[in-house]
Amino acid sequence: MNALIISAVFGVIMMFTGIFVKQKPVTRNIAIAGVALLLLVNILEMSGIDFFKVHTAGFMLFDRFALLFNSVAFGSTLIYFILSAPDMEKVGHYYADYFALIFFILCGVVLVASFQSLLILFLGIEIISIPLYILTGSNKRNLISNEASLKYFLMGAFSTGIMLMGITLLYGATGTFDTQFMNIETEGTSALVIAGMLLLFFSMAFKVSAVPFHFWTPDVYDGCPTVFTSFMATVVKSAAFVGFIRLFYDAFGSIHDDWKLVAAIITALTLLVGNITAVFQQSVKRMLAYSSISQAGFMLLGLLALNATSKEGIILYATAYSLATIGIFAILLKMNDHSFESFNGFARQQPLLAGVNVIFLLSLAGIPLTAGFLAKFYMLKATLESGDFLWLVILAVIMAAVSVYYYFRLIQAMYFKEGDGNAIEVSPGFKLMLVIVAACLIVLGVFPNLLLNWLYF
Repeated sequence: MNALIISAVFGVIMMFTGIFVKQKPVTRNIAIAGVALLLLVNILEMSGIDFFKVHTAGFMLFDRFALLFNSVAFGSTLIYFILSAPDMEKVGHYYADYFALIFFILCGVVLVASFQSLLILFLGIEIISIPLYILTGSNKRNLISNEASLKYFLMGAFSTGIMLMGITLLYGATGTFDTQFMNIETEGTSALVIAGMLLLFFSMAFKVSAVPFHFWTPDVYDGCPTVFTSFMATVVKSAAFVGFIRLFYDAFGSIHDDWKLVAAIITALTLLVGNITAVFQQSVKRMLAYSSISQAGFMLLGLLALNATSKEGIILYATAYSLATIGIFAILLKMNDHSFESFNGFARQQPLLAGVNVIFLLSLAGIPLTAGFLAKFYMLKATLESGDFLWLVILAVIMAAVSVYYYFRLIQAMYFKEGDGNAIEVSPGFKLMLVIVAACLIVLGVFPNLLLNWLYF
């Protein structure tokens, strides 16, 4: 609750900062300080120190799982601000407003990670989505950005309607919005419950861009200003997955057998479509969009398994995926264009940036000694522990091997192809931050319990 209130307050502060503060470095520093404060108070809350005592029983549950993910989300946002906030200046004239919208999105992230009532889940999803519609279309001079925003808004509104219908049916069947007191019977489940559950499943699948609800993702990620795509593809997607797992763990865990086949089929389709389509992309940004769909397939394994290992896995996956993707997008923002050819000879011009970029790509590909490898391992282990769907585990391993092709294609361009390499200029601080992020991926790849132990303190 500490972080929720402070995030909302900082959202308002950034709105007024846009009026009274004209120096953009000052605005940026206020935003960075705000996220650092959010991270600090959330860690203090994990240690039992509360600044705000608000009775949330029946609506929100700030357990270790929620608080740890909130820390991951705030830490990722802090890194995102440090690396990419200066590039927001290129988008438009409303610099402070962009930060305000992101702080409001973080309010939604806290709600989605901590909800106990379906009403709070709905509010959290909408508080995340509405600012994202605005950020997607924030480059008003770019028709592609405007089109992406409109497409995202229309399809997002449609998925919201599906979610509300699902919530209505579940309330009609159980008489409560509280996910922990729905008392859904394991035998003789009513048609209302099944229908409501499936509608919620489909609406959440849209939010995490699972196949066949993924059609918005490539166009929106490609049309959205790249600096905001980075945030959308990491913190926002991870929050949607945490809410997804929390919803089905608390509300529908007792009828796991009724929906696990649907989840398995969608997971398999997501892995197949995401990875196979990414192979044929000519733009790095669009490749990363399809890559995010393939990563969603692995995270869906955690939903399918629905056990303690899957909860550990989703925390580690959210951390590894967010850090690596934010790092790659930070470098991509400095390039003149987003094609693979723009990275030709990059290692000769910027050897340090190329080196850390390799670590980010290896982590996304799931190569050993990176956090991405252990994240995938935890998801596969959770699925095997569930006792079903060995075929899906085999498919996931094969698709992980396919992903190596398109990630290594970028490494090949940087190290083994001739080109100008886009002689970009970056600050020493930018390089240092990228090295720290890459080091975190290596450390978590060797000592994952440095993060996961926080679930059990």
